[in-house]
Amino acid sequence: MCFELDSVPPIPPISGGAPVRSEDVVLEAADGTRLAAFLALPDDGARVGVVVLPDVRGLYRFYEELALRFAERGFAAMAFDYFGRTAGVAKRDDDFPYMEHVAQTTPEGIQQDVRAAVERLRSPDGGGCEVVFAVGFCFGGRNAWLSTAGGHGLAGGIGFYGSTGERNGAPGPTQRAAEFEAPILALQAGDDANILPEHNAAFEAALAAAGVEHELVVYDGAPHSFFDRRFEDYAEQSADAWERVLAFIERYTPAA
Repeated sequence: MCFELDSVPPIPPISGGAPVRSEDVVLEAADGTRLAAFLALPDDGARVGVVVLPDVRGLYRFYEELALRFAERGFAAMAFDYFGRTAGVAKRDDDFPYMEHVAQTTPEGIQQDVRAAVERLRSPDGGGCEVVFAVGFCFGGRNAWLSTAGGHGLAGGIGFYGSTGERNGAPGPTQRAAEFEAPILALQAGDDANILPEHNAAFEAALAAAGVEHELVVYDGAPHSFFDRRFEDYAEQSADAWERVLAFIERYTPAA
């Protein structure tokens, strides 16, 4: 399990932050798939947008709250669900067998869904964003990095504890690093049972060899999914990771 379903991001709401509005939306991918999403944006729109790619459970409250935290800081944010092709767009309960649906996703389908989210953020209804980043967690971290090779015109890809290698025979971020068209931020857990130091080292080496601007940070002793208020022992690492996300977005947003 990546998160408890009632967990919230370890980011306090901003008192006096940008007035925001939010709504549940339904996007349509290029293959006609309808997928659930959640849009949060400042009342007066935003130049910069963020596509939020959830963990394996897909869209639920944690990512809606995270989208709101981005919007309070002046960014439009669109969190989307992976399972439109197999589960539809209806809200789901805690018993949803998400791994059955993860197994049916494809890299191509996920990138179609990312494109739908990017296009909505760039539209007047999505904030009219000129610059868009991808931010993902676990399964979404991997796919956020891969999104920079998806032809979406992203300004950067940010991943928390994403897997870096092949998955079900499909090449992963390490294998596809030479295709990346934007800078990468990787925020990895040092005490991750599945993403090992050698995996992170191979990913960083591939990025360097490809000439991709990148920063890979490993939080020693932190578990997979440390970015969660329930893990109070990792509040410092979570705060540092959030500041790095904001700094990365600022660094790679072109001047207006």
